[in-house]
Amino acid sequence: MTTIADFTVRKPDGSPLDLQDKLGKVLLVVNVASKCGFTPQYEGLEALQRKYADQGFEVLGFPCNQFGAQEPGDAAEIASFCKLTYDVTFPVLQKIDVNGENASPLYDWMKGQAPGLMGSKSIKWNFTKFLIGRDGKVVRRYAPTDTPARVEKDIERLL
Repeated sequence: MTTIADFTVRKPDGSPLDLQDKLGKVLLVVNVASKCGFTPQYEGLEALQRKYADQGFEVLGFPCNQFGAQEPGDAAEIASFCKLTYDVTFPVLQKIDVNGENASPLYDWMKGQAPGLMGSKSIKWNFTKFLIGRDGKVVRRYAPTDTPARVEKDIERLL
């Protein structure tokens, strides 16, 4: 059976990040954007990261420009925005597509494991969240309108 450990993603500099290294952690995988109405969720995501990191939790942010061109910057601009505006300490990885023929294989897998409303597999907007258990399996998908605080109880159950 496929788990998150079967995927490799890219850091902002293009170097690989083998998600095998994340097995054993509870992860919250989020497609992020810096010019979105949901962008203030970075604050809540960072609060979760800081509160639960020592218990084996980590947020993984994947910038995506597929929704209203709300993440137009390059890796350096995205990193600067995240650090200066929200003091983000969790990994914000290389910009990806989450839908379509160029979609990240990780996102294709997560969408198949946890379809959205009425069975939809496509990502509808920025800040869609996937909760991954320590075993590397998708536990649940959350809508962009689900705040990080709304996800916290589910994270606590997995820790």
